[in-house]
Amino acid sequence: MPVASCIPVIPSKDLERSLRLWVDGLGFSVTEEIRKDDKLIFCMLRNGDLWFMLNRRAGTSVKPQGYEGIRLYWAPTDIHETRERLKSLGYSVSELEGRAYGQTEFFLTDDDGYSHCFGVPARWN
Repeated sequence: MPVASCIPVIPSKDLERSLRLWVDGLGFSVTEEIRKDDKLIFCMLRNGDLWFMLNRRAGTSVKPQGYEGIRLYWAPTDIHETRERLKSLGYSVSELEGRAYGQTEFFLTDDDGYSHCFGVPARWN
């Protein structure tokens, strides 16, 4: 059975706050949302052919000790522009680093503690 696509589900303790990264920082748009008691508990995000679901994290809103969660590896079209935009939004981004495996990368940790790596082949840099 071939797979046509995959839509990752990203749990969040505060979806409104998470949208700052996803919409303002990464250029996604909210295509659908569900609210309960006027609080955002689910939304679909889209940027071109990329889709993600954000939903309210079940259980405690506190990240358990030692929890690593998901890690996302992004391939931006312009790594410098992406890094500067995220930095201008107040995110603590790492310096650009050239890796021995041929990628140029930087990292940030979002408000939910998830690690985001942004990388391009060094020849694109």
